Amino acid sequence: MVQPQGKNRVWLKLLVLFAILGGLTILVYKTGIIHFFMDREKLRRFLDSLGMWGFAGFILLQVVQVVAAPIPGEATGFLGGFLYGPFLGVVLSTIGLTAGSYAAFALSRAFGRPLTDKFVDKATMERFDYLLHHKGAFLVFLLFLFPGFPKDFLCYILGLGHLSTLEFLTIASSGRLLGTILLTLGGVYLRKQQYSRLFFLTGAAVVVVFITLAYKDNLERRFRDWHDRRHRK
Repeated sequence: MVQPQGKNRVWLKLLVLFAILGGLTILVYKTGIIHFFMDREKLRRFLDSLGMWGFAGFILLQVVQVVAAPIPGEATGFLGGFLYGPFLGVVLSTIGLTAGSYAAFALSRAFGRPLTDKFVDKATMERFDYLLHHKGAFLVFLLFLFPGFPKDFLCYILGLGHLSTLEFLTIASSGRLLGTILLTLGGVYLRKQQYSRLFFLTGAAVVVVFITLAYKDNLERRFRDWHDRRHRK
């Protein structure tokens, strides 16, 4: 049973956090920065002009898109390949995505369910509530690996569960890697004007995503059943 004093501390932390987020939100909209983030071409020119500092800017961009999701993750992964090439694009994206995943995980762990409910809708929480009762590390890895699952939301949900920080970081970085590589390659092909390769990669990705989405409910049910069977033994 949570003591009243503990509850008060949680709500105080939440109040401070929301005050900071509210101030940043007002700043973003008042300055028009949100429109800048949504314009990929402007963003590309800006990061390109920063040179070495662009690395930090791009990593920060990946962190923000995981934690607050104002920017589609696919766009930033694609941008990494376009700007920095295959190897460096994957490295920078992985650093940013892992840092962003950890930030969401740590926020959820620090502030608990009241914060997570602000970021994750009730239906998604109900879909993945079974992850809160046992570790299920391999299952979590599969959820990060397959397209179509809400990876950014999962970071918040898993912060309420039993995974250690090291386990979470290992899963989040490795589970996102395949998708990061594919998005980065797409950006590389576009920059080099290798349109046939880009078309083939995009087509293959669309097929995989379509199949995953078509069978997502069945996959989720199988994952849940498999998880329950393992932890009943």
